[in-house]
Amino acid sequence: MRVADELLSNYQHLIDDLTLVTGAQGIFDIAVDNTLIYSKASTGRFPHEGEALAELEKLLPDGATRYGS
Repeated sequence: MRVADELLSNYQHLIDDLTLVTGAQGIFDIAVDNTLIYSKASTGRFPHEGEALAELEKLLPDGATRYGS
C-alpha cells in the first residue's frame, strides 16, 4: 500500500485509475498504461521509498507538477 499511497498523494490529479492486483509467488509489478515501470522479479526486492515515484515521473509530460504544487 505504501507505493500506491506514494503515487496517489503526489499525482492523484493525473491518475485516472489505479488497480492493485494480487499475484502468486510474491509478484509485485507496477505498470503505467501497459508499460512496466517496476518489477520485483527483475530486482529481487520491493521498490525503495520514492523509487516507483521516480519511474512514474519519467513517463509524465514535461511540466507535470506534483499534487498541491
